[in-house]
Amino acid sequence: MTAAVMAASDGSYDPVISKLITSLKEADSLSDEQDLGFLQNLLQSKELNALVNVHSKVAKINKDDRIAPLLSASMQVLLEVLELLAPRCHISPLCKEVFHLLQTPHLQSLLFAHDAIAQKDFYPHLPEIPVEVDEDEETIKIVQLVKSNEPLGATIKTDEETGKIIIARIMHGGAADRSGLIHVGDEVIEVNNINVEGKTPSDVLSILQNSEGTITFKLVPSDGKLDQRESKVRVKAYFDYEPENDPYIPCKEAGLGFGPGDILHIVSQDDSYWWQARKEGEKTTRAGLIPSRALQERRILHDRTQKETNGEAKTENDDFDREMIATYEEVAKLYPRPGVYRPIVLIGAPGVGRNELKRRLVARDPERYKSCVPYTTRPMRPGEVAGREYLFVSREKMESDIANGKFIEYGEYKGHLYGTSAESVKTIVNASCVCVLSPHYQALKSLRTAQLKPYIVHIRPPPFDQLKQTRTKARARSTFDETNSRGFTDEEFNEMIKSDERINFLYGHFCDDEIVNGDLTEAFEKLVHLANKSETEPLWAPASWVQ
Repeated sequence: MTAAVMAASDGSYDPVISKLITSLKEADSLSDEQDLGFLQNLLQSKELNALVNVHSKVAKINKDDRIAPLLSASMQVLLEVLELLAPRCHISPLCKEVFHLLQTPHLQSLLFAHDAIAQKDFYPHLPEIPVEVDEDEETIKIVQLVKSNEPLGATIKTDEETGKIIIARIMHGGAADRSGLIHVGDEVIEVNNINVEGKTPSDVLSILQNSEGTITFKLVPSDGKLDQRESKVRVKAYFDYEPENDPYIPCKEAGLGFGPGDILHIVSQDDSYWWQARKEGEKTTRAGLIPSRALQERRILHDRTQKETNGEAKTENDDFDREMIATYEEVAKLYPRPGVYRPIVLIGAPGVGRNELKRRLVARDPERYKSCVPYTTRPMRPGEVAGREYLFVSREKMESDIANGKFIEYGEYKGHLYGTSAESVKTIVNASCVCVLSPHYQALKSLRTAQLKPYIVHIRPPPFDQLKQTRTKARARSTFDETNSRGFTDEEFNEMIKSDERINFLYGHFCDDEIVNGDLTEAFEKLVHLANKSETEPLWAPASWVQ
């Protein structure tokens, strides 16, 4: 008996390896002695046996009921639990404690490791074994898919160099993707026994549309398969998209429509012009095509140039030139933290009522909500108290601080400077209070930072008739004339609506929510609701704020 067999009988080798060694010994007289010696040494090596031992222990996870995982997505469950707990944190101290415990990095890392084992993510991703064929012989694969109401989930195109029909794109989660048999770059030879040589993609599409039951593809495999793993990128859309009205989309049926504010899960950005995405929260498995950021920016610039050429919207376009072209913004869930509250920023047109809403919110709970005392260079008026209405400073001092970037907003009115300092906001936030601001909309560029993480609400006027009716009924005083106490004029109402549209055009995509201030009581109730929401619920925010 050889040493290998003796070792096997002692149990020092894995049983499977022992059987292989025994089989090799029995085949000794029938095979090449050199090859057998190599295989025998390999099977007896300590390194291989150690790897087999580790593999065997990991493989027991799914066989031993005592240690088998109950699920493979515990991290997703944790996120869902956080969603449920968040609105209850201000009601139950126990919910609040669990909510913060589940956000600790050690616990989340443990769950990540658990899911990796449960999903067998520890297996190496090895390249496929190449198929050896004769140089003159072409490998052909035949794929059959059952046609249903669901689109195939693949797009085709004509190769510019060869003129052949090839698979241009596989939609994540679609029928073609789920089959695992069709890949980007595969050449289409036949569809249902119809040769597609010399045909256009439209011809092939007609064949597919007229087919029923099982669809059979004859394909020449591509040289290599592209990675079809889904990305985890989420973006917030800032424009309307209707694929059925897009003349340039490769396949209208494969398009995904959405509107401003929708959260999209970008599953693939392989194509520089057409991304694949799903709407966040939707149960559908198949991804749809949407224009990439680069493509949409190019379209917006083209439309703007056309409008300028036709003499349309010149003022808006001049402003738009200086702002970000709003297409998509990468976002992530921002979870509330105990004692750290996001500033509430109210923007809107002059006279729309944002200062009154701010005043009411602060008055509702002065210990919780606080507003910054603005700075000014104008002289103190009778009855005013320094530090109550304003902080009075010299013009030289304020100009110096503005130059040094110490003000988040500032402006000049009737020869005097007014402004809000960044330090004032930070002081309120550091005191575990909610800072409530109603700045000029251009201040958003300074306020919307990862340090402050503001919750921005756009206060908007109702339509003209309702605007005039509600303000007249409430005897609202015009904010356009400080020297006279009078009601608003129709011209001022129209100017308010026009200013609001301009703000929405330039900065609406920065806002987390909006309130139409028709009835002041209803508007205030919604503001209170949004303020509580910003403190207790996980909300979508720029990804850079979370990272």
